Amino acid sequence: MPDFRDNVAIVTGGSRGIGREICLKLAAGGATVLACARDADRLRETATAAADQQLPGRIVTQALDVTDSQIVEKWVEAMAEEFGRIDILVNNAGITADGLVMNMTDEQFDNVIQTNLKAVFLLTREVGKVMVRARRGRIINITSVSGIMGNPGQANYAASKAGVIGLTKSVAKELAKRGVTCNAVAPGFIKTDMTSVLSEKVKEGVRPLIPLQRFGEPEEVAAVVAFLASTEASYINGQIVVVDGGLHM
Repeated sequence: MPDFRDNVAIVTGGSRGIGREICLKLAAGGATVLACARDADRLRETATAAADQQLPGRIVTQALDVTDSQIVEKWVEAMAEEFGRIDILVNNAGITADGLVMNMTDEQFDNVIQTNLKAVFLLTREVGKVMVRARRGRIINITSVSGIMGNPGQANYAASKAGVIGLTKSVAKELAKRGVTCNAVAPGFIKTDMTSVLSEKVKEGVRPLIPLQRFGEPEEVAAVVAFLASTEASYINGQIVVVDGGLHM
């Protein structure tokens, strides 16, 4: 387990699924985790889970609209002032609004782009300022194999996640000389609320396409994020680590 004692981490979308497990993983390493999401009640459950497990770190929660530029700017400034540092940023917040491209509404497209891509930009811009001043930092963005492969019925989601990949590589080139790395993790089918709504027929159709013949666990994604956030990953920059059981091959 990487040592994150004295580290402060921001994790967006920390109320459920992959985001929740990332929060717990970083707290298990001793980090102070600033978890944000829209759902305050689910966020509190994440913090309670950390306390119940008596993890060495702690989770501080904040209900937050990560698509609001002014709110994000003020919150990041306040957190940097209160805690004196921000060492890790995990941009995990994401939504879906599926539909065939010919039937997709402007609202469906815009909402997904706002949450899945623009929010990554907003948090990266504001936290990046803190990290650049400190000349250290780890930024990890959660993208998706859909952003690599595309996916029928998810033109908006795939576009947003492909955008995260381009943003990751650009930020990696811009901030590296200031001691800040930026990488992305691209999960495939993971057991979360997002995949639980899929019918058994769809799930059974997908499994044969995955060489490992199963859906992944949120903990398996969180472990990769923790590694990329650690000192052991100090020479990894601008990479997209795919965690999909081999699906995208």
